[in-house]
Amino acid sequence: MLFRVDPTSPVPLGDQIAASVRRAVAEGAVAPGERLPAARVLADSLGVNVHTVLRGYQRLREEGLIELRRGRGAVVTEGASPRRAQLLERVREVVADSRELGMTEEELLTLIRTELGA
Repeated sequence: MLFRVDPTSPVPLGDQIAASVRRAVAEGAVAPGERLPAARVLADSLGVNVHTVLRGYQRLREEGLIELRRGRGAVVTEGASPRRAQLLERVREVVADSRELGMTEEELLTLIRTELGA
């Protein structure tokens, strides 16, 4: 699995790391049950702080794509399907687009609620 970060990007490095994992899951390059690199190892290879990697991993845990287990590290969950990962990426894109347009959180939620009711 290839991790790549761009220090010049406005996207936080932890979010870039999380996006790399989401992409790998979405493309089927990483399967449920697979272990991700240890945070220290990944931090060293990317030249970032270990806490940056842990922030990315924490975000993925909150999304239900990985489990963080003491002693075992980060493991892709059984519920981490390519479709779920693709959906999470699209949601992130929609949120970023709405921010660029100057929309408030409530305006975006209203749009989503309207679509859900359609």
